[in-house]
Amino acid sequence: MIDLQSIITVSTQQISCELGDEAVVLNLSTGEYFGLDPVGARIWGWLTGPQTVGGIRDRLVAAYDADSGQIEHDLLTLLEQLRDEGLIEVTTGAEHRA
Repeated sequence: MIDLQSIITVSTQQISCELGDEAVVLNLSTGEYFGLDPVGARIWGWLTGPQTVGGIRDRLVAAYDADSGQIEHDLLTLLEQLRDEGLIEVTTGAEHRA
């Protein structure tokens, strides 16, 4: 389960590129592409190193005039999709520190 304390890192089995204000990520293991809209591409760009979900959420809340609860819900939904596609790895804060 992904929560606000989860640590997100990009998978080593992917490559990505920007297409205007969007992005496309290729899973090298499956050969499948995953498209990201402008907000998703912005989040993807922030994943240059391990990030907490809470930290990403806080950046989104600061960047967009939207309900923080909706932002959090949409972020968790996106991260679950990226995890299911094998494009990110998710660890708990305790696992990351160990």
